[in-house]
Amino acid sequence: MKYKKLAKDIQIILHENMQHGIREIVGLLQQRINHYSWVGIYVIKGDMLYLGPWVGEHATEHVEIPIGRGICGSAAKTGKIEIVSNVHADKRYLSCFISTKSEIVIPIKYENIVVGEIDIDSDEEDVFTKQDALFLENIADMLGPHIHKL
Repeated sequence: MKYKKLAKDIQIILHENMQHGIREIVGLLQQRINHYSWVGIYVIKGDMLYLGPWVGEHATEHVEIPIGRGICGSAAKTGKIEIVSNVHADKRYLSCFISTKSEIVIPIKYENIVVGEIDIDSDEEDVFTKQDALFLENIADMLGPHIHKL
């Protein structure tokens, strides 16, 4: 039920103020879902992912990621959700934080083209579920018409 309420809150925020709203959404995701330790939005420009709004304890050094590189770059290239239960066992992982143990990346699409992605790290191993993926895919669908304008 928490996912349904949060999705409704996010939809309202997007309608009120898109630019500020995206920053607020990142904060809401990180605050309201206990196992989301770092949440960021990447936007695609050309063949690169550029970090947009993010919330977490620390900034990431990966503010630009080539499409196809790392877990984020793979999701951007394939347009498919990436769920990594143990980032240290995945050779694609671009290490950001020593505390990160798992990651989920949800492509944001507009008219079937990947325009960005939601990247979430967790300090817990094997924590992301199908419910997380479905919920975040819904949020990505809401963000698509707004992210493609950035």
